[in-house]
Amino acid sequence: MHERSTRTVLGTLTSAALAFAAGALVMYLMDPNTGRRRRAIVRDRSVSMRHDAERYVRGKSKRAADRLRGVAARTRASLASEPIDDDLLHERIRARLGRLVGHPHDVEVHVRDGRVQLKGHVAEEEFHDLLHTVSSMRGVQNLESLLRTTSQSSLSQSSAPH
Repeated sequence: MHERSTRTVLGTLTSAALAFAAGALVMYLMDPNTGRRRRAIVRDRSVSMRHDAERYVRGKSKRAADRLRGVAARTRASLASEPIDDDLLHERIRARLGRLVGHPHDVEVHVRDGRVQLKGHVAEEEFHDLLHTVSSMRGVQNLESLLRTTSQSSLSQSSAPH
């Protein structure tokens, strides 16, 4: 019995606190002196939050659509049977080198009939990622590595301008 009366009292207090808060809010917004300005601020902030939410959703849906387009393009490209031109493959490998190695100008790329030959110097840490990435690129039939690996510090010293 005591537990039930406690719940009733807490429920009544909660209802009274909510009614008091609602009354204070109405007084705050309907104040004859500054209520109009306060209502305008609330309205402007609500509109701003709605615009932010719309912008967020629009951005997320655009990124999702772009990802789907990319997946579809990669799928189409992987199903395509025509060979890739050697010059195009060379340019794709050169572009990828810039993201794979610290000194892409130290690597020579030669392509002939889909057979790729890499020459030059790369850091030991970059060697395996470079070979894996280039060998898995579309159009690469064979990969021959004539690369020499060096430590990262000696590679940066040797490529410094003299």
